Amino acid sequence: MATLGDRIRDQRKKAKMTLEQLALASDSAKSYIWELENKNPPRPSADKIAKIARVFNVTTDYLLGSDDNIENAEDMAFFRKYSSLSSDVKERIRKMTDIMER
Repeated sequence: MATLGDRIRDQRKKAKMTLEQLALASDSAKSYIWELENKNPPRPSADKIAKIARVFNVTTDYLLGSDDNIENAEDMAFFRKYSSLSSDVKERIRKMTDIMER
């Protein structure tokens, strides 16, 4: 079973990010990201985990291991973003989706 550190490292490598780049993107220290990836058990801050999840477009549940399905985590993160968009932007996305389904 993948740990929090494994999931963060996997997502960071998938995004081709360095520890420093992830730290900058999530408003964290490089040493904090290293600790999350390598300490067992890590001491995650809920705020930092939420920021890291947003960087990778996944859910905090995925990073914490409550949801093992990466595709589901990505879909849920997308839906959260979609829900906060204006009506006009949502309509354009729906139209694009209709075009892609043809």
